[in-house]
Amino acid sequence: MEKTKVLVIDDSALIRSLLSKIVDAQSDMMTVGAAADPLVARDMIKALDPDVLTLDIEMPKMDGLEFLEKLMRLRPMPVVMVSTLTARGAEATMRALELGAVDFVAKPRLDIQNSMAEYAQEITDKIRIAARAKLRVARMHSAAPGAVARDADHALLPATGAGTRPPLLAARLFSTEKLILIGASTGGTEAIREVLMGLPPDSPGILITQHMPAGFTKSFAERLNKCCDLAVKEAEDGERVLPGHAYIAPGSHHLLLRKSGANYLTVLSDGPPVNRHRPSVEVLFKSGAEVAGANVVGVMLTGMGKDGALAMREMRDAGAWNVVQDEASCVVFGMPREAIAAGAAHEVVPLKDIAARLIGQLGRQGARLSRV
Repeated sequence: MEKTKVLVIDDSALIRSLLSKIVDAQSDMMTVGAAADPLVARDMIKALDPDVLTLDIEMPKMDGLEFLEKLMRLRPMPVVMVSTLTARGAEATMRALELGAVDFVAKPRLDIQNSMAEYAQEITDKIRIAARAKLRVARMHSAAPGAVARDADHALLPATGAGTRPPLLAARLFSTEKLILIGASTGGTEAIREVLMGLPPDSPGILITQHMPAGFTKSFAERLNKCCDLAVKEAEDGERVLPGHAYIAPGSHHLLLRKSGANYLTVLSDGPPVNRHRPSVEVLFKSGAEVAGANVVGVMLTGMGKDGALAMREMRDAGAWNVVQDEASCVVFGMPREAIAAGAAHEVVPLKDIAARLIGQLGRQGARLSRV
């Protein structure tokens, strides 16, 4: 079996050594080189032709974001970012995903000996996924790294006419307490952004579980809030789910739905991981099936594994309408494939069309209700 060739780029000799040892301990991958800065890495890429890079963000001579942007423009290849668990590191990581990085892991702490096996499993799993992932064509913004520029023509246009924003949804939809539940993993940060940017500001309330560690989801929500017509925030426990708002599961907690009288509320749980994840899409979708049933519109986006597939089928059986991202537009087709195999999908749709399909489905449901 041909091994995946990995190039490690980090200015810390200790981290380079640690990551190289983790990679070389695997039977299906090997470290072909380790570079202390992007200028050295540039020459090593040409000479060694690696399959995957691990890339630090804060480095001398050229930071990781600048190098990543140049790399994705001139020689696109799979990259796993190695990010610090700080607010600045989280913001830079979100920018790296926008630029085309497949995924990220937190930089290992010097005191992680007791959890080294878990960390090694995480980073090698993500290297394997990156080696097989479809590379995304990144949008190169001229904005500063802390800002997200919105493309003027990026929002999906309705079929009824070019040059207009998606129509506002009928207010009568809100009396039925419609909800949109979204699940995603690898490649999901950009997929979620594309879907939300195509939705109007009076959309039903949206609950989102994206596999992401604690410390990064707040920055993710803040960046989405800047570029969408919806109000996007990291979910808190016990919030009323409001139309025009999207709630991101915190990286440390499962996000669930419950009902109190006529209102839907968010619930956060620090229960054990499900399908190795916390937050888990399975947990969110199962609560949607149990609490909201036919009032749910479910969306499964790109991601590795099977998290959420069985619960999405439960949502369908409870009356929900489900759309799943198609293989061609996924970075990784694992979760959507499993949802289709479970019989959960009503439609399998390219990413660029999902927002329009959601608007259309909600509009049809509202029209039926108005005739009752």
